[in-house]
Amino acid sequence: MERAEVTAFLSLIFILLVTFIGGIMESASVQMAKNYRRADVNRAMESVFAEYQKELLEHYDIFSLDGTYESGKYSESLVERRLGYFGADHMENTIQRIQFLTDNGAEAFYEQVMHYMENKYGLNHLKDKFSMTDTWKAQEEKADRYEKESHEKEDELNGLLGEAGGELPSQDNPIAHVSQLKKKSLLDLIMPGGRTVSGKKINLDNSLLKRKKNKGYGNFSDVADGSSPWSSLVLGEYLLGHFSMATDEETKGALDYELEYICAGKASDRENLEAVAKRLILIRFASNYLFLQNSPSKQAEAEALALTLCTLAALPALCQAAAQVILLAWAFGESVVDLRALLNGSRVPFTKTEANWQLSLTGLMKLGESGDISDGKDSKEGLYYKEYLRILLFLEKKEKIGMRALDMIEQNLQKVYGAEFFKADCCISRVEIKSSVKLRRGITYQFQTYYGYN
Repeated sequence: MERAEVTAFLSLIFILLVTFIGGIMESASVQMAKNYRRADVNRAMESVFAEYQKELLEHYDIFSLDGTYESGKYSESLVERRLGYFGADHMENTIQRIQFLTDNGAEAFYEQVMHYMENKYGLNHLKDKFSMTDTWKAQEEKADRYEKESHEKEDELNGLLGEAGGELPSQDNPIAHVSQLKKKSLLDLIMPGGRTVSGKKINLDNSLLKRKKNKGYGNFSDVADGSSPWSSLVLGEYLLGHFSMATDEETKGALDYELEYICAGKASDRENLEAVAKRLILIRFASNYLFLQNSPSKQAEAEALALTLCTLAALPALCQAAAQVILLAWAFGESVVDLRALLNGSRVPFTKTEANWQLSLTGLMKLGESGDISDGKDSKEGLYYKEYLRILLFLEKKEKIGMRALDMIEQNLQKVYGAEFFKADCCISRVEIKSSVKLRRGITYQFQTYYGYN
């Protein structure tokens, strides 16, 4: 009897052991099936993102998946179909969140630029430039303040002349001469001899900043790098290395002055160069006027000329007011010569000294006339035109710069590099999908898979 009980007990233990082992094997088998399905989707995702837009990478070092698959029309089903083609079939795949290059003010574009620049050059070489950014901001503020001051002092002098019922003589009068110069086309005034302005134009009606863009959905803050105090400066460095400008000898893009378009966003090379020139004139004007205000010798020259003009007009009491406006006119004339030097490939110092000042009052009166041959001088301690563009790129809003850069990329890929289908707002940077697959015995397994270009 006891032997039978032991046998029954051992039988129960054996059954429990077999059941336990079977459960473990079943669990391991199900987990293995899950791992296989995950591996299938991971492999499919990597294969899909390996089909990146090759012209974009080749010419601009940016990874992105063309969501239109060279059709020009975006559809999520195209992406889902490719996932199935690469092995994620026999399951239901749904996009949970997706990001395009143009989303959130071109956030993904900035991140790739940061990674590219950091990996290729490192960021240490930008430390000196980063330390100058506060100076650039201050210079822009001074430019705005001095421009306002310029109008106020001109209005003050005109008001005093009106009250006195007189006017200054026009001969050898830099105030009247510069007033006439400002009415002319700025490009005609600053272009060096023998140089012509490009006549290229593009249609902005369908540009990224004007058209209704394809937009992604879902928040990728958990995988995004976030903003950096360096990002605007790094973006500018990237743009300077990938786009052409007015001083380049060879260009082949939809526009010749690509960097000027990124700064100004106009439809033609002429408009963009003129807009950039106006901003540079203001920056140079602020620096030049500041120097004149601190130069006793230049102030003495201006006061002597003002005294002569006011004496001839029988208005000696207006000498000081006239001298200040002469200084303003002189600073503008020097800025014109500075722009000529920059466009001629020469260097212009950010701040002026007696040694590198270029324009005399006599030369100011010849500016813009038939005998004007002053194209500016090259200053070894100065900055090239490209370096002044770096300042403008930094001072512009990053979102505008990024979208215009993508606009220029889109124009060039469509018109120059044969990718007529390309649309920046259909270029996928990140995606996360939810997969649902039925395993054996009615088990349904759901999981998420993320992939992004970093």
